[in-house]
Amino acid sequence: MPKRVDHEERRAQIAEALIRVAGRQGLHAVGMRDVAAEAGVSLRLVQYYFDTKEKLLLYGLQHLTDRFTARVGARLAAVGPDPGPRVTVEALLLASLPTDEESRTFHLLYSSYAILSVTDEALAAQPFIDNPDAAENAMTGLLEQAQGTGLADPDADARTEAISLLAMAATMGTSILVGQRSPESAIAVLRHHLDRIFAAAGTSERRAGST
Repeated sequence: MPKRVDHEERRAQIAEALIRVAGRQGLHAVGMRDVAAEAGVSLRLVQYYFDTKEKLLLYGLQHLTDRFTARVGARLAAVGPDPGPRVTVEALLLASLPTDEESRTFHLLYSSYAILSVTDEALAAQPFIDNPDAAENAMTGLLEQAQGTGLADPDADARTEAISLLAMAATMGTSILVGQRSPESAIAVLRHHLDRIFAAAGTSERRAGST
């Protein structure tokens, strides 16, 4: 009896190969043939699951996002069952910084996707902006939760602060990638701004970790 093929597992295998190759060569330089070779499958098989390079790239982006979500979840699980809004915000921000090989690849490729979507019509037609919007909405909700329980400055505009923190983390991540600053200094800057937003009562929350 022939072995049943798990199509989602096969797609994930191809997406992982895309991420590995793109992490080495840069997303712009990756072709479907490169991905097939990395995955150890035929080009025809890659084309069976993804009939265009754009579809492969978008699936890879979603796979990358899922890995990031799992990374944040692992940070929070290590803290305990009730980490609180400050720790959750910090976990989201620190997980995006390129402090190890996996987070370096995430930052590099996510930035590359954003740049390619500006000039590639097929990528631009896809809902790339949904994920950044989701992060902004989640961050805003956490800050509003903290304000509602007296853990954050009640006069701060939660949406503006969320946008600022995410933009700062993205910029800090790039500065780490290019060697402008160390991960430790980037983390210190982010925590400085979190200390400004969160009231004194919130600073007693446990931190999500430095790396």
